[in-house]
Amino acid sequence: MKFYCYKGCATCKKAAKWLQEHGIETPMLPIREQPPSIEELRTALKAKGSIKPLFNTSGRDYRTMHMKEKLPHMSDSEALELLSQNGNLIKRPFLIDGDKVLIGFKPAEWDAFFNS
Repeated sequence: MKFYCYKGCATCKKAAKWLQEHGIETPMLPIREQPPSIEELRTALKAKGSIKPLFNTSGRDYRTMHMKEKLPHMSDSEALELLSQNGNLIKRPFLIDGDKVLIGFKPAEWDAFFNS
C-alpha cells in the first residue's frame, strides 16, 4: 500500500488522521517530490474509468497550465505522462493498494475500501 499526500494539504491531514485512527500504517509519500508512477496512475485510471478524476482541478498548476482547455485534447497516455512528472496536478490524497485506488478523501469511501 502507498499513501501519496502533501503535508500542507488539509484533506491529506484528515486522511492521515483517519488511517491512524483505524490502525492502518503506511508511509506517507510526498506526492510533489515523488509522484505515483505511470503504472500506478494507469491503475487509477482503470479504477476511475476516466482521466479527469485523477487531476487536482482546483490546484494552481491545473489553472496556470490551462489544463481545463488542454485535457480534453490529450490522450490518456499523454495525461498520465504529465501527471507522473508533476505531482501538483494529481488529486490528493492518493492511496493505492494493488489494483484498488482511493483518490481524495471521503470517509465513507475509505470505510468501504478498507472493509471490503
